[in-house]
Amino acid sequence: MIRLDKNSHPQNSKVYLIGSGLASLASATYLINDAGVPGNNIRILEQDDVIGGALDGAGDPDKGYVIRGGRMHEKHFVCYWDLLANIPSYDDPAISVKEESFEFSDRFVSHAQARLLINGKKKDLASFELSLKDQADLLRLTYAAEKSLDNLRIKDWFNAEFFTTNFWLLWTSMFAFQKWSSVAVMRRYMKRFIHLIDGLPRLGGIMRTKYNQYHSVVLPLRRYLQQRDVHFDMHTQVVDIDFSLSEESKTATAIHVVNQHREKIKIPLSERDYVFITNGSITESTDNGSWTRAPVLKDKTTSGSWMLWERIAKKDKSFGKPGVFSDNIDLQKWYSFTATLKDNTFHDYMENFSGNVDGTGGLVTMTDSNWLMSVVIARQPHFPDQPKDVKIFWGYGLYPDAEGNFVKKKMSECSGEEILEELWYHLKIQKLMKPVVDSGKVNCIPVAMPFIDSLFMPCGRGDRPEVLPQVATNFAFLGQFAEVNKDCVFTVEYSVRCAQTAVYGLFECGKDVLPVYDSIHNPKVLIKAMKAISR
Repeated sequence: MIRLDKNSHPQNSKVYLIGSGLASLASATYLINDAGVPGNNIRILEQDDVIGGALDGAGDPDKGYVIRGGRMHEKHFVCYWDLLANIPSYDDPAISVKEESFEFSDRFVSHAQARLLINGKKKDLASFELSLKDQADLLRLTYAAEKSLDNLRIKDWFNAEFFTTNFWLLWTSMFAFQKWSSVAVMRRYMKRFIHLIDGLPRLGGIMRTKYNQYHSVVLPLRRYLQQRDVHFDMHTQVVDIDFSLSEESKTATAIHVVNQHREKIKIPLSERDYVFITNGSITESTDNGSWTRAPVLKDKTTSGSWMLWERIAKKDKSFGKPGVFSDNIDLQKWYSFTATLKDNTFHDYMENFSGNVDGTGGLVTMTDSNWLMSVVIARQPHFPDQPKDVKIFWGYGLYPDAEGNFVKKKMSECSGEEILEELWYHLKIQKLMKPVVDSGKVNCIPVAMPFIDSLFMPCGRGDRPEVLPQVATNFAFLGQFAEVNKDCVFTVEYSVRCAQTAVYGLFECGKDVLPVYDSIHNPKVLIKAMKAISR
């Protein structure tokens, strides 16, 4: 990567951050703390009325809560915890988000005892059920050269039997990989998280935040940035960016926005100004259903982030190929749901059945579900305003176009009530839950997410733009669709690593991007992992 001179005098620079996901919030924090950019020179341009991207959580006990999904945490996310080490927590300004999260995870340790179910009963996970060929294929993949895996799917690498094993059922339900997902991305996951392989059946090593990630991470970051005078321009959609492009340099020269009044505005960029671009999004174009209505599946024409990337990608080949990630919605979508219950019956049953108190079990996957349905019961309360007598849980189905085992409809066509009917059937608790549902104490909001698995689509080198394209002078790409070597998409760590790479690459900070945790070269970790997959 060819870089031009870094900015060592940022006091008069203005920085525009497109999108308000974690990568943008992290970039703004590093711009202030490490690059010396004044907070009032930073503007975050967000097309929606809420910030946070995929780290979300909203609702109330009467209308129902909604969590579209949750991102995994673990202690070796060095960039992520570096960011949050100095951010005061939501509840207590005297402790950081990092301190709160580590203390919370020490009290509620992940040790799932009902990780996979079949016919409503716990599945035996003493073995990963991998044949010698499966084990050899995993080992061969882990040490394959990534450049040899361009555009290959997971099902191109493994035989059909592999997809019936406990290992695959644990893997696919935990990370949301599909058989047609990128095998190159799976390789990165194997290398990056090999220290977690032994604990995969019980979710060992997985950490959690005190509340949902919007309240535990996003709001503390927003408060921190607002106290430093960062501007949040909401309902402001970036529709295009002008560039001056040559072999010697690439420079962003203007940003075109549509504001909350639907006015078109051109923001010229001086030679001191910068723009950080979030290209693509896994949670854009989502739609909420209701207890009585299925959500609507939208396409990318409703997504400002995807359409912006398509426009600028036509201007230079180094800006990536968005269509690789956005043009196959049927292979990328899945549906999640959040249940709100003014009753303890379900939570009490699951605690007794699983042997896990809430917050210690994590995913419970119904392996015989045509939808491959999983549910998660977080530690209650999961929202700061959640009353003691209200419980919530989250779930998702990886195959939403399959017909349900009990409800003879596609999950994508089901209301919240119908999704829960299917869940009660798999858990064998239909009679137990019927009076609770009939009393009106249960709500469930399903969500259609057309791009949620788009970051796993088979791709090749160059399909994602580099965070800092060659000879870029004043712009960077951020988020899950910018290329970061060695690290894994669909993680909070990836977003923050993008932020460090962008800020430290464009500004003279006297810092280097923190290295990826390299457990793959630890002999003890390797031996433990090999013993686990050979069980």
